[in-house]
Amino acid sequence: MSVTAFFCSALEKIFSGGQALPAPAGAVHLLNGERGGVQLYLRADRDGPVRFSVSGAPVETFAVKEVYAGLAIYENAENCTVLNGGKSGYYPDLLRPADGTLALEKDKAAALFFKITADTPGSHTLCVTLTAEDGMQTLRLPVCVSDVSLPAQTVIHTDWFHADCLADRYGVPVFSEAHWRIMEAFMANAAAHGVNCLLTPLFTPPLDTAVGGERPTVQLVGVKKQGDTYTFDFSKLKRYIETAEKNGVRYFELSHLFTQWGAKHAPKIVAETDEGQRRIFGWETDALSPEYLSFLRQLAPALRAFTDRAGVTDRCFVHCSDEPGMEDLAQYAACAAVIAADFGCYRHIDALSDLAFFEKGLVETPVPQEGNIEAFAGRTPRLWTYYCCGQFRNELPNRFFCMPGARTRILGALLYKYDCEGFLHWGYNFYYTQHSVRQADPFTETDAGGAFPSGDAFVVYPGEDGAPLTSLRQQAFYAGLQDHAALRAVEAASSRKTALALLEQTLGDISFTSYPMEPARYEAFRRALYEFLAQHGCGKTAAAD
Repeated sequence: MSVTAFFCSALEKIFSGGQALPAPAGAVHLLNGERGGVQLYLRADRDGPVRFSVSGAPVETFAVKEVYAGLAIYENAENCTVLNGGKSGYYPDLLRPADGTLALEKDKAAALFFKITADTPGSHTLCVTLTAEDGMQTLRLPVCVSDVSLPAQTVIHTDWFHADCLADRYGVPVFSEAHWRIMEAFMANAAAHGVNCLLTPLFTPPLDTAVGGERPTVQLVGVKKQGDTYTFDFSKLKRYIETAEKNGVRYFELSHLFTQWGAKHAPKIVAETDEGQRRIFGWETDALSPEYLSFLRQLAPALRAFTDRAGVTDRCFVHCSDEPGMEDLAQYAACAAVIAADFGCYRHIDALSDLAFFEKGLVETPVPQEGNIEAFAGRTPRLWTYYCCGQFRNELPNRFFCMPGARTRILGALLYKYDCEGFLHWGYNFYYTQHSVRQADPFTETDAGGAFPSGDAFVVYPGEDGAPLTSLRQQAFYAGLQDHAALRAVEAASSRKTALALLEQTLGDISFTSYPMEPARYEAFRRALYEFLAQHGCGKTAAAD
């Protein structure tokens, strides 16, 4: 068996049936403490195994696996670069840890992904030795690690963490010890890939739930109701925060206090009552009912006392309602007034895309979808953005299976150019169909029951024994966050103007609708930052905010 093999960019998506060869990768340039990536393209002239060994640089090795996309992208995609014509089919995405042997099929491409840890400054060589039936070959790739350390991440990034999906997927009771173990493993993975702000379900989040329907109860705040008086138990919330902090999470995004798309109802809340444990609020509860407002007024000081004791009050965000429209303005305003009056110690953020909500003083930090960011840039003191299933036309960055890796990675550079404080995404691990009607197997049903393009609902897969499995998309997204940090290193060594000039010289005058797709451009971009820091930034590190 003869094997053709060469290194190519981590941004490439190598289809098993694809005939076009990706461009060979150049040297990898990283800052000290950064995690980089590169792939090895392989193709054999007949079926058979190939054994591999790796040396010369500390790496984790993964086999790239294809996963089926039922809905790859919506039919009305315009000015939108996609792979495989955006058709349903198998796309490379899942990364499974590789054990030293890879089975190859005749005339079908395969790939290994190497996650490189840059922990020793200097020039290194990543060596991969392949052994097949017809002999042995060794491939070498330079890895250059800067003396300058990668600054700590300053972008606040939340990717909604769905605790109920983990309990359902693994078949364990909510908040059992098995559930806590699984949640911690997924928290650790999230934090290791730039999620430093965690969705925290005070009560079952009223998100992507069919009207009148329910998601499994994942309520961290215990409630006891005696007449019109409520008392609260924060022991589960305490454990959740401590577990997240232990694994690198810094900020906490308190779940929404009113329902999605208009703030018309209360979230599902269960309590111990004289009749036993039961739901006391939900779809049947008007958002502004006296009973629910009384509950919130009693919750607020107790929650504040707890977060003060935990030392996280200034690191918590509070939500009113997700994605309200202009038709919801009056209702949202009334609910936002409750947030301001009772929960004003926390910064109020919400995903919404009409500037009027901010201009009327209804939300402290609006989070517009990236297609609307230009309307908010320069008009809000802290600029955030988000994308979800609707952001795909006109080259808007996103992370669908069918998108080139560049459409996922570019976000970090854009967040730097637009001086964004934060980025929000709704689906770190959403393993349900739309509106949480039923479970969806993320290995076989990747489009939430045909509702969202594959890749929108999750970025990690549920591996065996509660261990998350990463993806090409998660690695590309995190590479973008590291691009942001590397630009900050240049800024610390010189100025923001210099960093922006280097960005423009290599990637062009980028915007949310215009940026390069070629992986080689990103290699040149990072090489330019590396070379600049070699001359001007030795020993310097951008200070963390």
